[in-house]
Amino acid sequence: MKFLYVAPRYHTNQMDIMKGLTECGHEVRFISHYAAIIEDYSCVTPIVLGYSRLYKLIDFLYVKVIHRKDPTAIVFKIQHGFPPFGKLKKLICGFAPDLVILRERSVYSMAAYYICKRQGYPCILYNQNPLWSEPAKTDLPHRLVDRMTPALRMTPVMGESKPGRTVKENDYFVPFVVNPQRAPKERTYFEGGRIHILCIGKYEIRKHHLELLQAAEKLRDKYEIQVTLVGEATNHFQKAYCEQVKDYVREHRMENLVTVKTNVAKRDMEREYLAADLYVIPSTLEMASVSQLEAMSYSLPVICSDTNGTACYVEDGVTGYLFRDCDQADFLDRLDAMLSNRERMLSMGEAGYRAVVEKYNFKSYYDTVTGMREKILRENLY
Repeated sequence: MKFLYVAPRYHTNQMDIMKGLTECGHEVRFISHYAAIIEDYSCVTPIVLGYSRLYKLIDFLYVKVIHRKDPTAIVFKIQHGFPPFGKLKKLICGFAPDLVILRERSVYSMAAYYICKRQGYPCILYNQNPLWSEPAKTDLPHRLVDRMTPALRMTPVMGESKPGRTVKENDYFVPFVVNPQRAPKERTYFEGGRIHILCIGKYEIRKHHLELLQAAEKLRDKYEIQVTLVGEATNHFQKAYCEQVKDYVREHRMENLVTVKTNVAKRDMEREYLAADLYVIPSTLEMASVSQLEAMSYSLPVICSDTNGTACYVEDGVTGYLFRDCDQADFLDRLDAMLSNRERMLSMGEAGYRAVVEKYNFKSYYDTVTGMREKILRENLY
């Protein structure tokens, strides 16, 4: 079949999906709004279509003038940016896809859905809102958005089953896909007698690099540890925060304890995972991260926040630990508990690897999305 993806960018969490589709003989086209600096095109090279000339002007005024001091202003385009419509239509119709997956309820996706609906191409909405959710809002703006986006939705975020929350009829949980990389017996641990802690995340305040360093500082005399931070630092906000992290390392004399790395290419990440014994993702406001699954695919135990959208991938006490979001004391306790028992770390890493093999494989993804396509065709849910 022909699979078409339209998304803001070609994210690393899509790579193993692209690999699975192409290896099965399917044809894949990926249209992205923009390209990030760190992307891997070994499976699929996206078509970076960009935005219309009018929106580029709007975006410049919004980001560079009106909100120039706001580091979050750059994401405005994800929801509000609109494409060069004629070029988008030509790309979609020229490909004639059998299934289209559109990222987010955005203006860009609405434009793509309009084209696909008129041509009869089945579409699925992909976003990271939880599967278990509050009842849908029924005011006019929300009803209009619903009509202008696909009826079927998939999400990698399970959410929590609480009173007042339900799973909508046309919503599906489709977790991230990560191929197993190294079984426990295929790798080594605790090189040099130390426990090597790895943390991956853009250099942004909400990623809580400093909180991890503070915890490591308190435990440095109790355990033989080494911390490696790997993250993107491409815009001036990220670079400024990265300098804060480096300043903290210098001021607290942690140069022999902490290594700070920036803009590491995807192809070089295997080296980082294989050098680690424990993966920690201390961030807050994390809608859905794939890095804990990547760590589990390398047989690493994981510590992450309980509000991380994909915290459900980490089984507390089995494949790692969850800590209360933004609770530094609880984070420290969980890290301490993990470091105190190396045998438990190894068993958690093994359980994580097994979970990747059994639950987060390409076949589960493929079976679900093709089943959703069949439902669209059968029930005429275009």
